Amino acid sequence: MKEKYYSDCIKVLDEVGKVVIGKDDCIRSVMAAVLAEGHILIDDVPGVGKTSLATAFAKAMGLENKRTQFTSDVMPADITGFSMYNAKTDSFEYRPGAAMTNLLLADEINRTSPKTQSALLEVMEEKSVTVDGVTRKVPEPFIVIATQNPEGSIGTQLLPESQLDRFMICISMGYPSLEDEIKIAKNCEKDYENVRMSESVASVIDGEELLNIRKYVKDIFIADEVYDYICRLIRATRGSDYIRLGVSPRGTIALTKLSKAFAFLDDRDYVTPKDVKEAFEKIAPHRIVMSGRASGERISSQMAIKKISNGIKAPGIKKKK
Repeated sequence: MKEKYYSDCIKVLDEVGKVVIGKDDCIRSVMAAVLAEGHILIDDVPGVGKTSLATAFAKAMGLENKRTQFTSDVMPADITGFSMYNAKTDSFEYRPGAAMTNLLLADEINRTSPKTQSALLEVMEEKSVTVDGVTRKVPEPFIVIATQNPEGSIGTQLLPESQLDRFMICISMGYPSLEDEIKIAKNCEKDYENVRMSESVASVIDGEELLNIRKYVKDIFIADEVYDYICRLIRATRGSDYIRLGVSPRGTIALTKLSKAFAFLDDRDYVTPKDVKEAFEKIAPHRIVMSGRASGERISSQMAIKKISNGIKAPGIKKKK
């Protein structure tokens, strides 16, 4: 089954690559986070393809998906659902919210109120919603791909550290290269984006197969030396002069899971330090709080994490016996 699972995941990457041009690293990172049962935050300027990336993944994986455009007037009930009185039955009936789906695209999450963000936080962590004292599980698999505009954009507010910690990875897509932008310009002349996506992206797996692949990824082997490397990287974030608040134990779990997913995408059944280093640079920057010294020396969170990953000696590779 390993060969089939790997082949199907590569097909998903290829399908998404038809729509999101020139962003193979971002596509691979999102795929790894999905396999590792994580949620994804995309932090970037408007118009670089964040929504297209999420929608393409939903279609390629055959998942039911819903999109919520977050604004200041979006209420928690829009996410969790609400109870409505039915005069015919003389009872209250539950009306599902946006979270009752497989893949929730939360667009511009940092434009909504803290109360609504808290409602989404419960869904992300507990995979359930509570309405009028009744807790309901969301469908499996459940994935949140959230987008946010950069800090300082009009109408935005910072996400709390507790919510940022719930996202397995935070990536930035960035502007395309000249060659890729030429391809984008040529494609837009053919037809509108939504038509192009519906015709070009095929569903190559479904939710049930995704759950099976996740089970396989969980069993990927990690040697004790690599576990030690994972924990030394995490602990180094708590002792850096540039970092005031380091990565939490939840980040350690995320790093372990994501390392396995990257190993799987490289067609291996064991984790190498290379997988760990790649995963560390995806899970750590948004989980740390920089110190005053870092601000004074203009050291970004990405630069601090890169410095740590380059400074911690990696162990030798040990394959599964």
